[in-house]
Amino acid sequence: MINIVLRDLRQPEYVHVLLNPLPVYGLLIAWLGSIIALILKSRRAQIIALLLVLISSLSAWPVYEFGQQAYDRVLTMADEDGRAWLDEHKDRAEDLIWIFYALAVLSAIAIVAPMKWPKSSAPLVMGVILLSAVTLGTGGYIAYAGGRIRHREFRNAPAPPKRPEHEH
Repeated sequence: MINIVLRDLRQPEYVHVLLNPLPVYGLLIAWLGSIIALILKSRRAQIIALLLVLISSLSAWPVYEFGQQAYDRVLTMADEDGRAWLDEHKDRAEDLIWIFYALAVLSAIAIVAPMKWPKSSAPLVMGVILLSAVTLGTGGYIAYAGGRIRHREFRNAPAPPKRPEHEH
């Protein structure tokens, strides 16, 4: 049993699928926590929620890296429509990963800056809440294409057209 798990953890496509809920579901929970903490005006609760935002947004990095490593292998497993969705998923991730990093930076600032400037706390948390909402939408947009690579039951729309090479 342990050998099977260890073998799977050496496959980047497996690790990608294992980790990919963290930037979306983790961020959703952290976003809700941030809203509640802001309403309660509890700095301790804000810090906990901001730490969850930071961890969730930073988790996009290993998801992205393992996805890049898995590309060629998944490409060989996918059917024609799946390959089109894989390319779309990859393009979306490459174009939009920076939003997760920007959120990580903003949440780190929102944790640290109020130590020196206490009045910055509420505006920074509001900024994190807004950027988290955008980032959640972005994560959903990326995941939409990813879910259609190998899951034909999710393909309720035609495969995206192939982009010209210079756009990759």
